[in-house]
Order: sequence, then C-alpha cells, then structure tokens
Amino acid sequence: MAGRPKIFDEQEVISKASQIFWEKGYEAASAEELLKAMGIGKGSFYLFFKGGKKELYEKSLHQFAGNLLSTLRKEIAESENPFEYLKSTFLKLSDSNNKDKAKGCFMGNALVEMAAKDQYAQEVITRQLFELEKIFTDVIQTSKNRGIIKTVKSAELIGSHLLNLWNGINVTKRMNMDDASLAALIKFNFEIIE
Repeated sequence: MAGRPKIFDEQEVISKASQIFWEKGYEAASAEELLKAMGIGKGSFYLFFKGGKKELYEKSLHQFAGNLLSTLRKEIAESENPFEYLKSTFLKLSDSNNKDKAKGCFMGNALVEMAAKDQYAQEVITRQLFELEKIFTDVIQTSKNRGIIKTVKSAELIGSHLLNLWNGINVTKRMNMDDASLAALIKFNFEIIE
C-alpha cells in the first residue's frame, strides 16, 4: 500500500505558512493560523509534516531563502550593471508601497528569534545569510573587474558590509522611518562603496 496521496501542493502550502511565520515568528504562529492559511486539516498536516510545526518552519525557511537567492542570482546574471541592480534592490526596501516593509527580512527575523533556542535553525539561517553575502561579494568583485566601481576595498569586506546593511535596513525600516530618509541612508552606504 503506497499510503495516502497528498491532496495539496506541498510547495504552495509551505509558501502560505511562510507568510504567517514571517509576520508572526515561530513562537507566535499558532497551529490554527497555520492550518487556516495553508487550507489543510490537522490530519493532513501531521501526516505530511511528521515533525510538526518545527519541520514546517524549517521547510519555510529553506523555501523562502532558496527563492530569494535564486531570484537574485538570475536577475544579477541578466543585468547589464550588477552594481546598479544591487543598489536598486536595496532601494526597494525603502518603498512604503512594499507590502513586506513592516515585516522586515524573514531570515533576519528568524535568526534573531531562533539563535538562542534552536542550534539547527540557527545554522540553517546563518548558512542562508552567508549565501546572500556571497552574492553581494560576487557582485562587488564583478563590478570591480568591469571598472563599474573603483573602490580599493576588498570585495569580501564590502560583501560583509552589504549583508550588515541588509540586516540593518530590514530592522530600521520597521521603525516607520519615512521612505526618503531610508532611501538616503541606503544611497549613502552605496556611495561609500563606489
């Protein structure tokens, strides 16, 4: 007997759960909210997510980070000027029309919440954030090689700076700073790099 077939799209329900975890965090997201958002019953949930809420959370983090990182890599590869693309990606964080502005960064939020509670979750999130840093570093090195930017600072140092900026902006934007001030802060950080 093959077992009970799935009557839902696993990636779709994980994506829906991600929105709840992103907005509320792991601890505050209730089982009822998650089930309602995913549109599945408790029986199906525990049948297909044997590790329960924790397994769902880890899969949500993997999916979210995987989508973000692959989208960034693809769009950077397709851009004529990867440095300008990266700057515009950061500037989008200052746009109050961005529906995710008040939620911050899912990975950053997760790291703050889970670092002291769950070593595995901390390692997963840290690995993903270092992947984001590597993307930033690669953009800087490519931009230096092409003469797009003239900085003498190492690509690795700037990549670390940009990861710190990413994390910081995602916290600062939750302070309801106006769009223009947030954009000015981002532009200032990119001017330092050029």
